[in-house]
Amino acid sequence: MGAVLGQRVLLYDSKLHIFPGKLKSRWTGPFIIHEVHPNGVVEVFNPTGNQTFKVNGHRLKPFIEPYSTDKEEINLLEPQQL
Repeated sequence: MGAVLGQRVLLYDSKLHIFPGKLKSRWTGPFIIHEVHPNGVVEVFNPTGNQTFKVNGHRLKPFIEPYSTDKEEINLLEPQQL
């Protein structure tokens, strides 16, 4: 993964392998990339805990914003009769 400063990412939680659960997500977050080191270590910022910590870059994946469910009203015209 090409880590970019300020990017929001999810962190893989390997501890969840111990407790079986098919539907339980093994990804936590989102976290914000604070610093990228050349050896593959990425320092991430936890906005809820207001702290930074270092993780292996292979345990991260990009965070994709949930789809917005805002509804938009569209007025349709009646079809013309031939």
